[in-house]
Amino acid sequence: MRTIVVTACLAIQAGLALWVSGDERLPTPPSLQHFPSSLGVWTRISEDHIGAATAAQLRANELMSWNYTETRTGAMANWFVAWFQTQRGGAQPHSPKVCLPGSGWLPDTADEMSISTTDGAIMANRYIVSRNGVRAVVVYWFETPRRAIASEWAAKFWLVADAVRDHRTDTALARIVVFENGQSDAFATAEASNFAEQDFPALRRLLIN
Repeated sequence: MRTIVVTACLAIQAGLALWVSGDERLPTPPSLQHFPSSLGVWTRISEDHIGAATAAQLRANELMSWNYTETRTGAMANWFVAWFQTQRGGAQPHSPKVCLPGSGWLPDTADEMSISTTDGAIMANRYIVSRNGVRAVVVYWFETPRRAIASEWAAKFWLVADAVRDHRTDTALARIVVFENGQSDAFATAEASNFAEQDFPALRRLLIN
């Protein structure tokens, strides 16, 4: 039964996306390189270079990967955004649920968390992962001009609804990684949540156009 429902949802999604594709409005790419260098107590310290092979595999129109540090605790956060101007032709965000295990990271915990921001609360996915004795907390969500979404299936549903209403299918994968560096899961989760509280409103302003 589940297989039938999933297949039907995908078929409806594909059909409606094709229906609006002829009249799709392609938004102006956001200036991700102009993302703030300071976010509350967080300060940008370096760029995490994305290689040409990785960029080609991701197929995103805009990519950003910056490293920030928390001035009070010294915590480090990697802030990654992949923006897709359209989801026609199969270009879609690569889910960390697939990418992380594919890179050798083993998920110890997978759940969702609520994050309070000045633009309202959002739901995000939380992964606690480990590889070769290194542990990290990964928080990610899918973001469109209208909403932030944790569930991949909900993202597909809203893709159709927003395509019909707005004639656009642009979306972004927003991901935060905080390495524990000897601290606890709770510490890294709190730091990732704090960073998300600061960066979500800034990213939202860039995506609304």
